[in-house]
Amino acid sequence: MSGGDVTSEADHVARARVISTALPFMLRYDGKTVVVKYGGSAMGDPDLAKAFARDITLLETSGLRPVVVHGGGPQIGKLLSDLGISSEFRGGLRVTDQRTVEVVEMVLAGTINKEIVMAINAEGGRAVGLCGKDGHMVVASKLEGRELDPDSNIERAVDLGFVGEPKKVDRAVIDMVSQAGLIPVIAPVAPGENGETFNINADIFAGAVAGALNAARLLFLTDVPGVLGEDGELIKQLTLSEARSLIASGVIRGGMIPKVETCIKAIEDGVEGVVILDGSTPHAVLLELFTEHGAGTLITR
Repeated sequence: MSGGDVTSEADHVARARVISTALPFMLRYDGKTVVVKYGGSAMGDPDLAKAFARDITLLETSGLRPVVVHGGGPQIGKLLSDLGISSEFRGGLRVTDQRTVEVVEMVLAGTINKEIVMAINAEGGRAVGLCGKDGHMVVASKLEGRELDPDSNIERAVDLGFVGEPKKVDRAVIDMVSQAGLIPVIAPVAPGENGETFNINADIFAGAVAGALNAARLLFLTDVPGVLGEDGELIKQLTLSEARSLIASGVIRGGMIPKVETCIKAIEDGVEGVVILDGSTPHAVLLELFTEHGAGTLITR
C-alpha cells in the first residue's frame, strides 16, 4: 500500500469519526426548525459566505428545517452614500425616511437576498428569497425609538421614520416553503397596516419569526464569541434569570443588551434556545448544533 493510500484511509477514518460524533445531534434536531440570523463580518467575507451557504445546505439535507433571516447594514450604508443620501443613527437605529426606506428595500429584499439564495443554490441547496411582505408574512407597526439625552442623561423619544417592529407573524408561507424541501431566506422588510413599508432590525425580525415557528434554536451570527463574563471569558450557557441579572449588574452592556433582550423575548415567545456566536468562526453553525460543547452562549428558559 502506497503512502498516498495510507493517507486516504486515515482521512476516511477521520471523516467516519466526525459523522459518528455528529449523528446523535443530527437526530436530536431531525425535523426541527432552526432560524439563523446571518450578518456581521461573516456576510462580508467571500470564503465565510461560501462556508455559510454550504452549512445551511447541510442542515437541510440532514433533516433540519433551516430558516435564514439576514441583515445588510453596511451594504445599505454604501448605496445611500453612493446616491448622496445622508444617513443618521439615533439610539443605535438608522433613521429611515421615504427615500431611505426605498433603498433599504432594494438592498435587503433585492441584492443581498438574491446573493444569499444564489450562494445556497450553488452549494446544492434549494433556497427561496422572501421578505415580510410576501404572503402577508409579517405586519409591522412603527417603532418608537429611545435615546439618552447627553446633557440630562434622561431617556427621550425619537422619531425614526419608517423603522418598524413586528406586530403579527403568519408562519403559513414559511411552513409551505420548508415543507416543500426549500430553504426560506428572509429579508427584514415588512408592510404596515396602512400599506407603508417598514425597515425592521434583523435581530428583532429573526426573533419574532423564530417565536412564531416555535423554533428549536435561534442562532445569532455576530462579530463576538458570545456573552462575556466579568473576567472577559465566554459564558457558555445562561438561563433567562441569569441573563436578566447580568444586564442589571452591568456585565452585559452596550450593544449586547438589545441582542440579549431579543433572545429573552424569543424564548418567552416559544423558542427552545437562543445562541449568540461568532459568525467569523468557520462552520460556526455546525459546531454549535452538531458538537457537544457548542460554539457560543446558549440562553434557555
